[in-house]
Amino acid sequence: MIQMNENMTASPVSPLSQFFAKSRTIARPGFNRWLVPPAALAVHLCIGMAYGFSVFWLPMSRLVGGSAPLQCPVGMSFWQQLVTQQCDWKISLLGWTYTLFFVFLGCSAALWGSWLEKVGPRLVSFVATLCWCGGLLLSSAAIYFHQLWLLWLGAGMIGGIGLGLGYISPVSTLLRWFPDKRGMAAGMAIMGFGGGALVGAPLANWLMNFFADGQSSGVWQSLLALAAIYSLFMLCGTFGYRLPPMGWHPTGDKAEKVSRGNTAVQVHVSVAWRTPQFWLLWLVLWLNVTAGIGILGMASPMLQEIFAGKLIATNLSWQELNGEQLKRIATMAAGFTGLLSLFNILGRFFWASVSDLFGRKATFALIFLLGILLYGTLPLTNHAGYVALFVCALCVIISMYGGGFATIPAYLADVFGSQMVGAIHGRLLTAWSAAGISGPVLVNYLREYQLAQGISPERVYDITLLALTGLLVVGFICNQLVRPVPEKYVMTAEQQQQAKGLYTINKSAQLTWEPEPAPVLLTLCWIAVGVPLLWGVGATLGQAVNFFM
Repeated sequence: MIQMNENMTASPVSPLSQFFAKSRTIARPGFNRWLVPPAALAVHLCIGMAYGFSVFWLPMSRLVGGSAPLQCPVGMSFWQQLVTQQCDWKISLLGWTYTLFFVFLGCSAALWGSWLEKVGPRLVSFVATLCWCGGLLLSSAAIYFHQLWLLWLGAGMIGGIGLGLGYISPVSTLLRWFPDKRGMAAGMAIMGFGGGALVGAPLANWLMNFFADGQSSGVWQSLLALAAIYSLFMLCGTFGYRLPPMGWHPTGDKAEKVSRGNTAVQVHVSVAWRTPQFWLLWLVLWLNVTAGIGILGMASPMLQEIFAGKLIATNLSWQELNGEQLKRIATMAAGFTGLLSLFNILGRFFWASVSDLFGRKATFALIFLLGILLYGTLPLTNHAGYVALFVCALCVIISMYGGGFATIPAYLADVFGSQMVGAIHGRLLTAWSAAGISGPVLVNYLREYQLAQGISPERVYDITLLALTGLLVVGFICNQLVRPVPEKYVMTAEQQQQAKGLYTINKSAQLTWEPEPAPVLLTLCWIAVGVPLLWGVGATLGQAVNFFM
């Protein structure tokens, strides 16, 4: 009887739980680690579309009134605007979706980072797929029923959680598979996230043109199609994840490797965040990302409103353009968004390499000084109508935005040591969430204020660019104030030994194997992610030619 009761109270393990169990993702001997990067790219290329969401802002702001947006009554409250179907949404309100993306990305990555270590990457990536693609589905419904609150909930909040979970699972997995090439491994995953708009922006624009008719702009149908496409790619990437056994290393790779980080100074994560150095670096990242993300989130409307008819060889202002001309300009703006995504990718490799040659502090100083020069002179470029110079300047600006993400982990290792840099970096990424609020809010609401003052669309960004220039000046000062950590914050030898077991591999497990060639499977996996990426690069470069003709 006792045995029967024990059996009755035991909770059965479902087949679904067994399938997603971390133990089921451990690779068998002979597994080829080069099968993991395309799986990671499949996930990051999908969630990276968050960077290209600005292609939807203008079409979303004309859902009711069409080419002549129907403004809401002056007395309409904020809460009424969340549910009204009688007037169009302001771009400043739509921009909050972009803000929510990165707020919930940072919060979810920080909150559930330890959960990833417990359950493994497959389950976390599966939940990320449900959240990101489910958020797009809700966004499609929000457009169809014209409910702004549902857009914020779907894409912004639920989708933002998917971004955070999808961001951390490939990165941690790749770092384990490439202990000999950690920088390259992280770069491959982060490259995919930065390049998501390279594929997504032209794809979204093509879908909107495909679904558009006299009654609909094709936005809700495009979001629905993207949800289906992304779910397929993300699930393929999710099921392709494998983890190496604890202690695994590639053939010929030594179990003990000399660290390139700072080995003399090691600061515990619980102490690091209380130091002035941590908060100065937090400000450095926040100010750099605020400037970059504010521009990136409004790149498409900015190009269209500043240059208007000049993009199609006419002198018409924004208000004078007809529906067909606006469609042509929107196509060019989508290509511009993809071009920025390409430089976002390139900047992550370029500026990180520069920091290896000249040091992190000097690199960030150069980033801020060059940013101050470009942001400060952009109003003059815009007034003169130099489209090519504007495009080049923003490409360099966005490369520095991506470069900041790639360089800050090494900067932290220089200052606090490499032993606990992962945990310290996780806390520093809250600066990304803060920048996700400050950047879009600053750009969007300054734009709305100037429009309300009667300033023409081509000049509404002048004050915004000067404000961002001021932020970069503050960032340069913060970077110059960073000094070595005082001796009182450094861990003792005993504290280092206690912390060591949490952040290093199991030395007792000396596992290695010769990988199986698997040429057919490797080729198919890389083609699956390579073809969309090359298509995005081709579409982007094809559109970019128009800016220089």
